[in-house]
Amino acid sequence: MNGVERIVVVGASLAGLRAAETLRAQGYAGSLTVVGEEPHPPYDRPPLSKQVLLGRVHALDVGLPRRRAVEARWKLGVRADRVDPEERRVILADGEHLPYDRLLIATGTRARPWPKPAQAALDGVLTLRTADDAARLTERLDAGPRRVLVIGAGFTGSEIASACRERGLEVTVAERGPVPLVGALGGALGAFAAAAQRAHGVDLRCGVTVTALRSENGRFTGADFSDGGRIDADVAVVALGAVRNTEWLEGSGLAAGPRGVACDAGCRAFTMYGIVTDDVFVAGDVARFPHPLFEYQMLSLEHWGNAVAQAEVAAHNMVSPAPRRRPHLTVPAFWSSQFGLNIKSVGVPTFSDQVVLAQGSLQEGRFVAVYGYRGRITAAVSVNRAKWLEHYQYLIETSAPFPPAPGAADRPAVPVTVPSDVPDPHLLSHGPTVALTGHLPDRHLTLVRPGRPGPPPPADEETPG
Repeated sequence: MNGVERIVVVGASLAGLRAAETLRAQGYAGSLTVVGEEPHPPYDRPPLSKQVLLGRVHALDVGLPRRRAVEARWKLGVRADRVDPEERRVILADGEHLPYDRLLIATGTRARPWPKPAQAALDGVLTLRTADDAARLTERLDAGPRRVLVIGAGFTGSEIASACRERGLEVTVAERGPVPLVGALGGALGAFAAAAQRAHGVDLRCGVTVTALRSENGRFTGADFSDGGRIDADVAVVALGAVRNTEWLEGSGLAAGPRGVACDAGCRAFTMYGIVTDDVFVAGDVARFPHPLFEYQMLSLEHWGNAVAQAEVAAHNMVSPAPRRRPHLTVPAFWSSQFGLNIKSVGVPTFSDQVVLAQGSLQEGRFVAVYGYRGRITAAVSVNRAKWLEHYQYLIETSAPFPPAPGAADRPAVPVTVPSDVPDPHLLSHGPTVALTGHLPDRHLTLVRPGRPGPPPPADEETPG
C-alpha cells in the first residue's frame, strides 16, 4: 500500500490501539508492531479516578474493547529508547531495532512526580496515572486512612477527592491557584467547583502550596503549607498534572519537547527546523497540533475523545496518498464526574476572555456556561445539563457570535457576561487539560460539514445528563 510495508506504533494505550484498528480497517496488510512500556494490554484510563477508586471495578478490569481484530506484534513491558529517522528504525530498551516505513508516536503522558525525590519515595506518597497506580491507591483507601492529602485540584485531583469523600474519608485538597479547576475552566466556574467541594466536606485550601511532606521511619505522616498550616495524614496523592513522554525523542531531530511533539493538522510530525515529515506521525496526549477554529494556536489535549479521533486521522493518513489525506479538526470535548456533578465540555474554555451563564442557574447546580473570545463562541461547559452541548458545538464550529443570541425559555432574563478569569498557567500547580500556544492571527474560520445544516436547539424539558 503506497510502498508502506512496515508500521511501528510506539504507545500501546487508547490512541495506539485505535490507530492499529484503523490501519487494518483501511486495508493495510503489512507488518504492524505496537510497543508499550506498561506490561498490560491497552486499557481505559478515565475509570481509574472514578469507579476504580470507589471499589466498583478492579484496576486491571478496565481493558479497552476491541472494535476489530488486530493482527499485530505486541511488544509490551518494554520502552522505546530512541528513534533513528535516517535509518527509519526505533531502538528499544531491550536492544531490539524495529525498522519502519511509517512511525506513529502515541506515547502519551505520565504523572508529574513530587519534585523532592526523597519525599516522593516515602511510603504513602502516590500518583495516579496507570492501572498499577490505581490499584495501589485503592488498596490504601481500603485500609481506611485517617486523612488523605490531595496535592493539586485539577480534574484528576478533584475526582480523587470526590472518591475519598464518597468513601467517607477525610480529605484535604491543596491548590496553588485561587480555586479548583481554574486551569481548565477559569475562575468563574472554579468558584462554583470550590463551593461544591466544601459542601461535600472537603478541607479545601487554595492559594497555598505544600512546602514539605513530613515522615517518620520512611512513612508519610503529614504536610506543611506555605501559609504556616500543617496537617497529619496517612496518604498523599500528588496530582500536579502530566508530563509528556518525549524524552526518548531527544536527538531525533523532531520538534519534540515538554509541550509535546509538534505536528500539522494531518498528524505529520515537524522536524526541529519546522519541516514536515512524511513518515513520522503523532496522535493522542503527546501531540501538539494547530486548529483553525482556535486561530491556529497549537493545542495539546489530554482528552479521551481527542486521542481516538486523532489516532484515526493519523492512521488514515499514514496509508493514504496525499490527495486523500484529511485534517484532524475535531472540536475538543471532555467530561468529569465529581461531587454529584456531571461536568461536560466542548471547545476550549481556556481560549476565552468572557463567559456567560446561558441556561439554568448556579443555585440549582444545573446550568450551561458559554465562553467567548474576541466576539465569538469558543466553548461551552454544562453541569448536569448536557443536552445543550451539541447545539453549542455547532455554534463553535460555525464561529457564531458571542454572547449567544437569546431564545431559550430557561435562559436568564438578563444574561450577565463576566471575565472568564483564565489564569496564567505558571500560577498553577498543575497544567490545564488543554494547552494553547502560538501565533494569534486575526481571522475567524467556519468548519463546513456537507449535508449538515446544524442541530436545532433542544427542547426546554430535559433530564439531567
